[in-house]
Amino acid sequence: MKPIITLNPNAEVVATVREGLKRTGGYCPCRLERSEDTKCICEEFRRQMDDPNFEGYCHCMLYYKAKQEGSGD
Repeated sequence: MKPIITLNPNAEVVATVREGLKRTGGYCPCRLERSEDTKCICEEFRRQMDDPNFEGYCHCMLYYKAKQEGSGD
């Protein structure tokens, strides 16, 4: 089952993070390190997306992953 990923409903947060992504060349603006692991969508959030029990925002609050139906709740 594919996870449900949505943008943060707060348009100001989305605009701020997207501006940061433009400024950093697509790397998470919340991280100092620039590597493939911090390129948006970052490795940390990709792992969280694969976890059927995870529900929440990515590190920079741009994306939100809803819990998958049938994941144990």
